[in-house]
Amino acid sequence: MSHLSDSGTATLLVADELLSLYLPPPGSHKGQNGRLLVIGGSHLFHAASLWALTVASRIVDLVHYSSVPENNELVMQAKAEFRNGIVVPRSELESYIREDDCILIGPGMTRDEETKSLTDKLLAGYPDKQWVIDAGALQMMDIDLIPKNAILTPHHGEFELLWSKFGTEVQKSPRRQGYREQAKVRNEAERVSFIAQAFNCIVLLKGPFDIVCSPTANRRIDGGNAGMTKGGTGDVLAGLIAALACKNDPFLAACAGSYANKLAGDELYKTVGPYFNATDLSGQIPRTLAAMTAGKRRV
Repeated sequence: MSHLSDSGTATLLVADELLSLYLPPPGSHKGQNGRLLVIGGSHLFHAASLWALTVASRIVDLVHYSSVPENNELVMQAKAEFRNGIVVPRSELESYIREDDCILIGPGMTRDEETKSLTDKLLAGYPDKQWVIDAGALQMMDIDLIPKNAILTPHHGEFELLWSKFGTEVQKSPRRQGYREQAKVRNEAERVSFIAQAFNCIVLLKGPFDIVCSPTANRRIDGGNAGMTKGGTGDVLAGLIAALACKNDPFLAACAGSYANKLAGDELYKTVGPYFNATDLSGQIPRTLAAMTAGKRRV
């Protein structure tokens, strides 16, 4: 059933595969090139969702941002940078979910019942929307609510938690019965594939190399360096993927986001070594994307 090779490795991504990324056509109008809703942040973690929205606001036409009151106030103060964004109170979330192309949920959200309640409610209520599920929301959600074509962005620890839920709850759900025996003996790469198949979603496992699996395809993305261990680089990646998913196939968006994120980090490393942060990375990504879509980059 797995589409991975016998060795459990994914196919190396080739940069030419990314040349079909959506580019805003001449004559397009505001709103036609992507509308993203970012739901994230908490009273403990302020910066994570702000990094996600910063990079996204450089790619799509409109980013709507919804957080706790403290974070909403920070964004209001940063309007000079975040020019195309609208701060959305949690009470109005659902109207923006209905109108936006993609919803990113999770960056900076705490691992608590409040996060679980909000995440499960929204995933259950809007299963036909394009979701990117990250960080706190990914850790707390009911996995049976994972929508079709959702993009999950776990690091290795989060993936182990996801896999544990998959194993312990498998008997409760007909969705996963067909994977029970195979799942017992697989390596990590194949496990990523099984999750993607079982839930008909996209899984991007982050690490020294990234693995991206859909129900029918897989890619390995190499690159990155020690500078990308800084806090916030994963939030930049989540915002980048969500922005790309507004106007692209979700598997392409995940692969392109992973590739661009790593390549941008490597471009920074050439000039400053490992001495860069998430803000620097979000600033480099537009230049990297421009070169990628011009066909000037090769793996």
